[in-house]
Amino acid sequence: MTTKLERRLKIKAGVRGKISGTTERPRLTVFRSNKQIYAQVIDDITGKTLAAASSLKLDVKAPKKEIAAKVGELIAKGAREAGVQTVVFD
Repeated sequence: MTTKLERRLKIKAGVRGKISGTTERPRLTVFRSNKQIYAQVIDDITGKTLAAASSLKLDVKAPKKEIAAKVGELIAKGAREAGVQTVVFD
């Protein structure tokens, strides 16, 4: 019997085998836990994170849908500052 973590890592490995971010079009990955949401823009060729945002940075009491929208705005702003126009969604 596999644990939740093992199952998630197996799914992640399958996706990473098919999708890879380049310098021109980095990969956008989103992780949602029960309490928080995290997003990263990653260049897989150089192995660097170009932009990151999470709900931990927000000190707002709001519904999860609104918090996710704010995290989306933060990651978009960070990606624009890093010079990213388009991404591959993970």
